[in-house]
Amino acid sequence: MQKITPFLWFDGKAEEAMHFYVSIFKNSKVVSVTRYGDAGPGPKGTVMSAIFQLEGQEFFALNGGPQFSFTPAISFFVNCRTQEEVDELWEKLSEGGEKNRCGWLRDKYGVSWQIIPSVLSELLQDKDAEKSQKVMKAMLQMGKIDIKTLKQAYGQQ
Repeated sequence: MQKITPFLWFDGKAEEAMHFYVSIFKNSKVVSVTRYGDAGPGPKGTVMSAIFQLEGQEFFALNGGPQFSFTPAISFFVNCRTQEEVDELWEKLSEGGEKNRCGWLRDKYGVSWQIIPSVLSELLQDKDAEKSQKVMKAMLQMGKIDIKTLKQAYGQQ
C-alpha cells in the first residue's frame, strides 16, 4: 500500500475524470469504485469514490460536491523523456482545459499539470550559470516546453 496518496475532490465528475486520466497514461488502471446505495447522500448507483493508478501512482477520487475546487497551487509534475511524450500529454490533458506558460496546463476538470521534459532539469542545473540562464530565459517564453529550443538556447544543436 502506498504511504501517501493524492486525494482529488470532484463535484460529480470523479468517474469521468478517472476514466479520462486512465485513458491518457499508459501504465494506468481503475483499482476500485464505490457507488452510492439507497442511503445516499448521492443518487443511488452514482460514484461516491474511486481509486485508480496513473503510471503506478495511486490516486483517490471523491464526488464531494461543490464546496471545494482545484487551484494551480497544487499540480501534478509529469517527467517526460521525449518531445513526443510532451506533445501527446500536453494535447490530451489540455483538451477542454487551458494551456498556460512554462509547461503548465489546467485540464477540463480544473486539475493543474506540469508537462516537463526531464532534460530541462539537467540543463537548468548545469555548472555553467550562463548556459543555465539562457535555458531559463527560453523556457519562460514557452507554453508547451520544446526540447529542441531548450537545447539550442543551451548551445547544443
